[in-house]
Amino acid sequence: MRVVFIALLFGSFFNLPVALAGPPFQTDDPLPVAFRNCEFYTFGTASGTGVEMDTSGPAIEFNWGVIPNVQLHVVIPAAGIIPSNNAAYFPSGADPNAFGMGDTELGIKYRFIQETRHRPMVGIFPMFEIPTGDPHKGLGVGKGWAKFPVWVQKDFGPWTSYGGVGEAVNNAPGFRNFTYAGWLVQRNIGKKLTLGTEVFSHGREGLAAAQTRSATLIDIGGYYYFRNPGFQLLFCYGHSVFGQAESYAYLGLYWTWGAKDKSHAPAAQSLLGMAQHS
Repeated sequence: MRVVFIALLFGSFFNLPVALAGPPFQTDDPLPVAFRNCEFYTFGTASGTGVEMDTSGPAIEFNWGVIPNVQLHVVIPAAGIIPSNNAAYFPSGADPNAFGMGDTELGIKYRFIQETRHRPMVGIFPMFEIPTGDPHKGLGVGKGWAKFPVWVQKDFGPWTSYGGVGEAVNNAPGFRNFTYAGWLVQRNIGKKLTLGTEVFSHGREGLAAAQTRSATLIDIGGYYYFRNPGFQLLFCYGHSVFGQAESYAYLGLYWTWGAKDKSHAPAAQSLLGMAQHS
């Protein structure tokens, strides 16, 4: 985590050219959906360690620019769990290969510092997990919990750089609070493709989670534009380079629509600086 935090500081001081955030990546950005605009995703994710493989999908995400600089956010997922052979890590009564409703995510993204020529934009994106999944099957944690990140972003022509740090607060049995951080670099490749790579790190999430130890991952992904910015294919895959062996994958479709206001261009137009876990 210290390495990632130092990288964040280094990037902010020296204006390293980096890229966007939000789905399909684990790092997010401070750019809310434009006022009177909407984003909709349908997607699936997989995140696994030697303890278990957790899936989310089919899932839907909806973001709404309710007022300038403020976005409302909701994710409603189906969830799956594929345990390893080591049942000691799993809550009592957990069934292998369980599938059902997962925990619902609600959030509010607020950009409180605007980007200028020499200053990055800054925002917060608190998210609250509602316990709608069955904890006895491993499909939820059984209690509400929350994440409180701060994100920073700066655009450099075809490049976008963003990242930040956050704290997850989870006092459900078998879970613990942990710090997470990420930084991403992204570039537009012609009119049809944007590619990016991120470094994402998180602390130990608890013995009831798949992420029983800390890990740092490198993920590579991007966006293919069927229609820019209105309709896109999102994809990402990554694996840990430090800490617990862990993999991450995302595949989804994205739509955006709403009022065309040049002063509040849709998030996806700013290098899809959307895009929103998220």
